[in-house]
Amino acid sequence: MKKILIANRGEIALRVMRTCKEMGIKTVAVYSEVDRNSPHVKYADEAVCIGPPASSQSYLDGNKIIEVCKSLQVDGIHPGYGFLSENASFASMVNAAGITFIGPSPQSMEIMGDKLSAKAAAKEYNIPMVPGTEGAIDDIEEAKKTAVEVGFPILIKASAGGGGKGMRIVERIEDFEEQMKLAVSEATSAFGNGAVFIERYVAGPRHIEIQVLGDTHGNIVHLFERECSVQRRHQKVIEEAPSSVLTPAIRNAMGACAVNVAKACNYVGAGTVEFLLDENLNFYFLEMNTRLQVEHPVTEQITGIDLVKEQIKIARGEKLSFTQNDLKINGHSIEVRIYAEDPKNNFLPDIGVLHTYKTPQGLGVRVDDGFEEGMQIPIYYDPMIAKLITFGKDRDEARLRMIRAIADYQISGVETTLPFCSYVMQHQAFISGNFDTHFVKHHYTPEKLAYEFSTNELEILALSASIAYQDHNLKEKLVPHKNNNWKLKRTKYMTI
Repeated sequence: MKKILIANRGEIALRVMRTCKEMGIKTVAVYSEVDRNSPHVKYADEAVCIGPPASSQSYLDGNKIIEVCKSLQVDGIHPGYGFLSENASFASMVNAAGITFIGPSPQSMEIMGDKLSAKAAAKEYNIPMVPGTEGAIDDIEEAKKTAVEVGFPILIKASAGGGGKGMRIVERIEDFEEQMKLAVSEATSAFGNGAVFIERYVAGPRHIEIQVLGDTHGNIVHLFERECSVQRRHQKVIEEAPSSVLTPAIRNAMGACAVNVAKACNYVGAGTVEFLLDENLNFYFLEMNTRLQVEHPVTEQITGIDLVKEQIKIARGEKLSFTQNDLKINGHSIEVRIYAEDPKNNFLPDIGVLHTYKTPQGLGVRVDDGFEEGMQIPIYYDPMIAKLITFGKDRDEARLRMIRAIADYQISGVETTLPFCSYVMQHQAFISGNFDTHFVKHHYTPEKLAYEFSTNELEILALSASIAYQDHNLKEKLVPHKNNNWKLKRTKYMTI
C-alpha cells in the first residue's frame, strides 16, 4: 500500500496521516470548501476539494471520494470515525472499485451496525445480555406485557444508530405507549429505521468498552478496557484506561467476551465492544463499534500499540505481530474531549473564531487536534476542537497531569468544555473512582464553575475595586473581557 486517502477531516485525518508518514505511505486529503485551510489539508501529500461545506455534499459523498481515489491511483481508504466509517454500502463500493477499505468487512458492519442482529450474533457465544426482548417490537400490547415481565424501569432503544437518539426511559406502565411512539418517531427521523426493542434499565451503570484487533488469519486479541462513563447527552466527554474498578478477573472475563463478539461476526481490523457494568460489577453486552474510536489514544498510551498502524498492516494482509500474552497494561492514561460548547449553558455549541489557541506541552501530554489559531469553528460538523491526553505511572499522576495540562491550554474566542473537564478531574467522585454515567446529573450544575478566590486574590480584587471606584477611567481595564484568558487563569473550580 503506497498511497492512502483519508476520508475524513480534522484531528482524526491528521492522526492517520502521521502514522502513514512514519510507514512511508503517501497521503491524500479530501476537504470541503470550508475546510480549505485546515491543517490536515496542508499536511497531506495531495489534497482535493470534494464539495460544499454540508457533509452530505462532501464527506458523505462516497462516489466522489472513490472518483478521487481512481484519479490519483490510491491503494486504500482510511475512513477515520464518523461520516462513512461504519457505512457498509460505502465499504462494498470501495472494495468493488478495487481499493482496499481499511476496516472490517461490509458483512461485519451490517451485523454489528444493528443492535438486534448484534445481540443475536453475540448470543451464540453466551455473552451476558441485559434482560429484554430478542427482536424488534411492533405490537404495543405485546410490548407492554414484555415490559411488565422485564420489570420497570425499562429502556426503549432504537435498533439502529446511537448517541442516545431513539432512546426512552419508562418508569410506569401508564407512560409506555407514549414513550414508545416517541422512540419510534425519533429513530425513524434519525436513522430511517423505526425498529426499537426493550431492555431492563440498569440504574447507575458504568460504560466500559474493550478494544479488539483481528487479522485476516483468524487471530483476535483484546487490548484491555476504557472507562467512558463521564458523558453528557449520552455522549462521552472523558475517557480513561484502564478502569479504576475492574479486577483482573473481571477484566479477563470481559476481554474474553469481547473477543468472542468479534469472532461472532468474523471481525477484521480495529473495533470496540461496549458493555454496561452495574453496581455489583456484573457486565452486559451493549453493542460493537466497527471502527476506530475517538478515545483510542488512551489504549495506545497504556499498551504502546499504534492502532492505526495495526489497521493498515491488517488491511495489507499481515498477521498480528503479537499475541494476547504479549500485551500488558503499563501506567494510566486519561483523555478529555475539548468541544466548542458552553458547559454553563447546557453544553450548547458555541461557534466562533479561535482568537487564542495554544496547546499544552511537557512530559506525558499528547494533543490530537485539527485547528490552528485564527481558524473558525464551522457550524456544519461536530464541534470537537481537540483531544487532550495525559499519561502517568498511575491514575493519580495522569489525573494531576491533566489538571496542569488543562490550565496550560489557552483558548479564547469560543467557550469550551475545558472548565468542566478540570472540574471533573478535581471532583471527589472522580478521584475516588466512585462514579457512573450519571456523573453530570448527580454532581454537576453550571453554578459549580463559579469562581472561588483565595484570600490574597480577594484582597487584590478589593483594592482594585477601590481604585476603580475612585477613577472610573480605570474601570474597563480592570474588568476581564469575556474571552480573555485572565478569567481562565485566575479561576479555581469548586469541588464537592
